[in-house]
Amino acid sequence: MEKRDLLKEEIQHFDIKKVDATEIINSMRGMSFTSRDTATAADIYDRMVNDKDCSIILTLAGSTSAAGCMQVYVDMVKNNMVDCIVSTGASIVDMDFFEALGFKHYKGTPFIDDKFLRANYVDRIYDTFIDEEELQFCDRSIKEIANSLEPRPYSSREFIYEMGKWLANGNAKKKDSLVQACYEHNVPIFCPAFTDSSAGFGLVMHQVENPDKHMSIDSVRDFYELTQIKIAAPATGLFMVGGGTPKNFAQDTVVCAEVLGHEDIEMHKYAIQITVADVRDGACSSSTLKEASSWGKVDTVFEQMVYAEATTVVPLIASYIYHKNDWKNRRKFEWTKLFAK
Repeated sequence: MEKRDLLKEEIQHFDIKKVDATEIINSMRGMSFTSRDTATAADIYDRMVNDKDCSIILTLAGSTSAAGCMQVYVDMVKNNMVDCIVSTGASIVDMDFFEALGFKHYKGTPFIDDKFLRANYVDRIYDTFIDEEELQFCDRSIKEIANSLEPRPYSSREFIYEMGKWLANGNAKKKDSLVQACYEHNVPIFCPAFTDSSAGFGLVMHQVENPDKHMSIDSVRDFYELTQIKIAAPATGLFMVGGGTPKNFAQDTVVCAEVLGHEDIEMHKYAIQITVADVRDGACSSSTLKEASSWGKVDTVFEQMVYAEATTVVPLIASYIYHKNDWKNRRKFEWTKLFAK
């Protein structure tokens, strides 16, 4: 077996426009266990979409983008179903920006010798394969963008905006990327741990090659900018895929607003989390939603934990909301304009 034999069958991304999950969600509503939880989550998301004051924040952790949900998130942005994204760097750079450069993720298997994969420069995400040489091209593209910018601190939102602009200016091989869609629809993306991704390698190269004058990422500025959105939004709802830093970062904006003197800021009005994390170690990838209420982050009137692997339920929930068509009447918040110079 050679490298080309490993990278043959491309991952196919789920298209919510072509698959109507309405009847599936409606049927789940009368069931039990995770099925009913999924339907309840879809109903809470529906409330977010139909609440004229609610700004929807999507948080992404894990590898669902590489696993086939990438187009789901793009369609959520393009059809006004989300107003802001908080994500891991990997989801945005190693997965989405990577495919925007024309590269692919491939169907693989966990039942393989990983030393053999390493010898062939193939990386594995469970049963998904990626070409390491293509990832390193992604690293260098990040360095190229960094080299073109004024040497100063940037929030991750600012830098990802520049990534979207760079793609839109003729550098995209795949036009339908999340980074470019967010750039074009004024939906800001925040990556609080941005350098924990291909962006990190590219930015390190940029700084090593430009030791005296280079750009950098200011994670404190990230926190303040996202908090500014929370302060400006009449109400907020969270659609959380996985947990970790993106989830906690988005929730903490309520507390940050409070310590900045905005004591009238309400907790996130709606919250959904889709996760396989356990609560018994005190974490659940940054607390259950009910627990988050004790910290003043999330209201408990409209909240739902869905204990499921996200690729099995996210497409169903998003498809249900898409085919209800209520997003057509939503206000466009376009939070990127909040930071326009």
